[in-house]
Amino acid sequence: MEPPVERVRISQAAKDQLIKLKRTTKIDQWNILCRWAFCRSLAEPTPPSPIAIPADSNVEMTWQIFGGGIGDLLAIALRQRCYKDGMGTDPEVLATQFRLHLHRGIGYLAADSTMKGVESIIRTSMIASHR
Repeated sequence: MEPPVERVRISQAAKDQLIKLKRTTKIDQWNILCRWAFCRSLAEPTPPSPIAIPADSNVEMTWQIFGGGIGDLLAIALRQRCYKDGMGTDPEVLATQFRLHLHRGIGYLAADSTMKGVESIIRTSMIASHR
């Protein structure tokens, strides 16, 4: 499956939020937190707001690092979500929606005051998927 982006780039604001999440969850790797954040956003019933997101931090990873063993599943989930939201699935739409979902999810996880560890991420994700 073709990934929506070759390189995942994070904004400085999202990097700051990820640093907070690393501290509170004890999850040390950006890619794992980003995967959870992306899935958290996909679980929301509405599409993310179309805002400009700068790639102004030094946090960058390949799609293979971001997705790990489930990279194809994440790409398929994004493709399905874009189709469901009536946006189509051309490469530019997929790349834009990926960045929007990733950053929205990071914001949601960082804003959750109950986020204290891995268990909190799992609980939050389960709640969001049942909406």
